[in-house]
Amino acid sequence: MSARVLVVDDILPNVRLLEAKLACEYYDVITAVSGQEALDKVANENPDIVLLDIMMPGMDGFEVCSRIKSNPDTAHIPVVMVTALTDIQDKVRGLEVGADDFLSKPINDIALMARVRSLARLKMALDEWRIRENAATQFGVVTEKTNLMQEPIEGARILLIEDKEYDKDKIIEALSADLNIVMSAPGGIKAMEMVAAQDFDVLMVSLNLKNEDGLRLCSHLRSNERTRSLPIVMIADEKDMTRVAHGMEIGAYDYLMRPLEKSEVIARVRTQVRRRRFQERLRSSYEISLSMALTDSLTGLYNRRYLEVHLDKLIESNKQSKKALAVLIMDIDNFKIINDTHGHNAGDEVLRVFSDRVKNNTRSFDLVARYGGEEFVVILPDVSPERAYMIAERLRRSIGDTPITCSVEAGSLEITTSIGGAIIESGDHDIGEVIGRADKCLYEAKNSGRNCTIFEGKGLISKEDYQEIERAVYTQDLEEFGG
Repeated sequence: MSARVLVVDDILPNVRLLEAKLACEYYDVITAVSGQEALDKVANENPDIVLLDIMMPGMDGFEVCSRIKSNPDTAHIPVVMVTALTDIQDKVRGLEVGADDFLSKPINDIALMARVRSLARLKMALDEWRIRENAATQFGVVTEKTNLMQEPIEGARILLIEDKEYDKDKIIEALSADLNIVMSAPGGIKAMEMVAAQDFDVLMVSLNLKNEDGLRLCSHLRSNERTRSLPIVMIADEKDMTRVAHGMEIGAYDYLMRPLEKSEVIARVRTQVRRRRFQERLRSSYEISLSMALTDSLTGLYNRRYLEVHLDKLIESNKQSKKALAVLIMDIDNFKIINDTHGHNAGDEVLRVFSDRVKNNTRSFDLVARYGGEEFVVILPDVSPERAYMIAERLRRSIGDTPITCSVEAGSLEITTSIGGAIIESGDHDIGEVIGRADKCLYEAKNSGRNCTIFEGKGLISKEDYQEIERAVYTQDLEEFGG
């Protein structure tokens, strides 16, 4: 996953050093040497992350961060403050004005890359929800822009997994200042019982539990359906930075280093509570307000109306972010024969199962819509051509490899799908052009015997192509995650 990183520092060698480190990890780096230039580039260049020096003449990093976070259009952009300051109060001040992390000079490369990767994933998820909120605003069902920094921080439900009594008592005492409900568990077994029975806003996990691996517990929590979207804050010793970085790759959001400072505990947990509530607000306003107006009643997928608005917003967003997207159009082969032979009830069952399979084989931030009749559209944002080819062919196989159970005499029907796809690079595009390019490839797939995938500029995805594509995507993932 690539990201655009804005590096801000008034000392040019510091800028060049960070730029070189990030470029080696394939990040797109832009730079600024003053607070005002940083604000201008945040407004005009749409960075995914800001690495911000504090000690700058004129407008310092605290002021820059405060201005970024006070603007509803930029408050969601993660800011990491970078400084030689060591006073805990400076760190807390940065967190209180909205910084997502605070890295000390000289920068630990492991900590830097772990944080950048983690925040890039978080930013991508938030971008998707904000695009959907913009669509809701256009339809008039949401009237106000949300601002992350305005979310309440009090009264959160927090689960602390810690077997060190001294640290446990210090954390509980610190978090009581915000009227939080803090519950504790000495280990993973008890913690999993508690998350199965109750809802929490934040999970805090010690990596130094006596009788089990705290990192493995983080992995279990991230894969558990009830806790996979919850912020996880790790608690570790200074010597554990490599394990902390691994935890960030697993999906933890933040970490605290011992010895714990109460003010930092409060500030970091507030950040996670605020972010959690912001994301839930986006999710709630989107789901509740748009579900009836913008979804297909039969399949539960988005309808054509929503697809066109969302795609238009995504194309506009990609003009600024310089990212590509893929458009897939899928058509159920010979669907008219199914309706004519087995009736519309069986046809409806096929449509529902087809929709579920497509949804279950795409990423959480991809868009799946019923375009009309037996035709479906899948939008894959921020995707490489190879990954788009792989996802499309995986979708085709998910339909054709397993018969669809429905109320017909045989008990099931063998169904296939044809897929046309196009990679849409950043630039000026209209919806008709974008859909038309993929639709032309779908037409070619139908004329090539159906049950196949054809991409613009690539052609037919053969079995041999698919195996080669899988290897290419695997290599991309290894490079992205430092393997």
